Amino acid sequence: MSDLHESAALSARRLRTRTALLAVLAEYGALSRADLGRLTGLSRSAVSSAVADLRAEGAVTEQHAPSAVAAGRGRPAAVVALSRDTGLVLGLDLGHSHITAAVGTGEGTVLGEATAHLDIDDHPEQALDTAADLAAEAVRQAGCEPGGIGAAAAGLPAAMDLRTRTVRSPTVLAKWIGLDPAAELGRRLGIPVTVANDAEMGARGERALGAGRGFGDLIYVKASHGVGSGLVLGGQVYRGALGLAGEIGHIQLPGATNWCRCGNRGCLETVVSVQEVRRRLTHVLASADRGAVPAEIPPLAELGARPAAARVITDAGRTLGRVLADLVNCLNPAAIIIGGELGQAGAPLVAGVRESVDRYAQPAVAEAVEILPGALGVRAELHGALVTAAESRRSAA
Repeated sequence: MSDLHESAALSARRLRTRTALLAVLAEYGALSRADLGRLTGLSRSAVSSAVADLRAEGAVTEQHAPSAVAAGRGRPAAVVALSRDTGLVLGLDLGHSHITAAVGTGEGTVLGEATAHLDIDDHPEQALDTAADLAAEAVRQAGCEPGGIGAAAAGLPAAMDLRTRTVRSPTVLAKWIGLDPAAELGRRLGIPVTVANDAEMGARGERALGAGRGFGDLIYVKASHGVGSGLVLGGQVYRGALGLAGEIGHIQLPGATNWCRCGNRGCLETVVSVQEVRRRLTHVLASADRGAVPAEIPPLAELGARPAAARVITDAGRTLGRVLADLVNCLNPAAIIIGGELGQAGAPLVAGVRESVDRYAQPAVAEAVEILPGALGVRAELHGALVTAAESRRSAA
C-alpha cells in the first residue's frame, strides 16, 4: 500500500471512530471512557486517541463525575461530554430535486441529517422554507441546541454573482433570479450563511476530505443533470471576476446539435449528463436483452462489469475528456476529480476521460495530471458545505 493510500485509510478509520464517539455522546450524554468503548465496540487505545483529538479541538470536555467526587473513595472517575461550544456547523446541499441538511464538524463527522425530495427550480420560497425545516430536524438528531450551531453553508445548482450575492443565470433556477439565498437562509436560520455554486462545494469537500487531499491545483467536475466544475488553483478556490467560473457544461462540441437550455446547440451537458447517459444505457441494455426495456437501470457503479454498458460510459468519458483536455492545457492541474451522479460510474468513465486527455492535451501536462473518481460520491457537496461553514466560523472567531 502506498504512503498516500495508507494515510487515507488511517484517516478514514479515525473519521469513523470520531463519528461513533460523537454520535454516542449525543445520544447518551456524558460517559466514561469504558462506557464509550462498550457502546461503540472500540478498543481502549482507539477511544483514548479519539478523545484526545476531540478535546484538543474543543469538541468534548472531560471532567470528574459529580457522584465520584462526592463519594470521596478511590480515584475519581472521569466522564467525557460534548462541549457546550462543540464547533458544530450546518451544511446544506440543494439539488434540482432534493435538499439535504446535515449538522456536523468541518472534519466530516455528521451527527444529524435530514433529506426531502422536491422540485426546487420552480418553488424557491418553498425550497428555502424546507431547508430551514430540515436544518431544525438535523439539529434535533444531533442532540444539540440550535444556539450551538455557529455558521452554515449551502451549495446551490446555479451561478452566483459575487458582487450582488444573487442568482445570476436565467437558464438555471430561473425563478430564483435576483434572489439572495444567503440572506434568505440567514433570516430563516438566524445564523450566518455562505452560499456558493454546488460544484465549488464539491471541490471543497473532495479537497478537504476526499480524493483531492494533497492537491493544490485541481479541477472537480460535477457531472449530474448538468455539468459544472469547481476550480482550485494555487490552493485557493477560483471563482472568476463575477463568481461564474467553471461553467464547462456550456462549452460547445463540434458536430453536436442538441438544443441546450441556454439557447445554444451542442453544449457539453446535452451530450454528457446523467439523463442522457441513462437514456443511451436503456437502449443498449434493451438491445442486449432482446428488446426488453429494463424496468429500471441498475446503479451506474454496477454497470461497469457489463461490456455494452461500459462502452457507453467510456464514450461519455471520452466526450467529457475532450473538453477537460483544453482545461488541462490552460491550467496545468495536478488532478481532475470526477463527481456527481455520473461520477458513480467509476473506472469506465475515468478511463474515457484519461484517453481523451492523453490524446488532446499537451504530453507534459497530460502526463502530470491524475484523473480520479470522487471519493465522497454524491455527498461531496454536502461535506463541502460543512467544510465551508467551519471555515466561516473560524474566520469570524
